[in-house]
This record gives sequence, structure tokens and C-alpha cells, in this order.
Amino acid sequence: MTNALSQAVLECENSRYLGSGARSQENHSLGFRPAFMDAETGIVYASCFSDGRPAPFHLLDGLPDEVVLARSPIGRVESVKQSVVSGFVFERRFFTRDEAASSVGREPIH
Repeated sequence: MTNALSQAVLECENSRYLGSGARSQENHSLGFRPAFMDAETGIVYASCFSDGRPAPFHLLDGLPDEVVLARSPIGRVESVKQSVVSGFVFERRFFTRDEAASSVGREPIH
């Protein structure tokens, strides 16, 4: 699945959104927390390490098995369902990266 969310896709997103306010490094101090949403189910997942601790950036390893498509031989998440998108939670609401950029007053760079 070429459209599945993977670490490589997250890295591309971080490059694409550099300076927009839609990266953890740029909006954490404002209260945004990295998260993922399964657009198919509407379920939002906080970004976590594999042991359940909150991660300060987008990390696939803490996502539940029901969204995971592939794992490495050592158990790291390699890709997740196409319907999973990265974004942020702020004041209990999910924001896509574009919405986060708009919310902090910067337009996403496309």
C-alpha cells in the first residue's frame, strides 16, 4: 500500500510543514499534542511510545494493532491503514496539520 502512513511519510510531512506551525517542534509550547485520527472510524489516538508513554512527536509505535498494517521483525510499526492521518489534539479536539497551521496563524506550505 503506497498511500499507507509510514515513518517515511511522517518525515515528508515534517519537511513539507516546516515553518507552518504544524510540526510538534513548532506548536508544542502552544498546547498542541501529536496525535493520529482514523478517518474511517473517527477514533483519535495520542502519539505514544510502544510502552504507552506520551511521545513528544509523531510516532507510529504506540498505535493499536487494529490500525497497524506491517511491523518490522523487532516489532516496530512500519505502516498503518490509509485512513490514519497525522495531526494534533488541542483542547480535546483533533486538528489536521493544515488546521493546526491555520490555528497558529500560519498558512501551510504546499
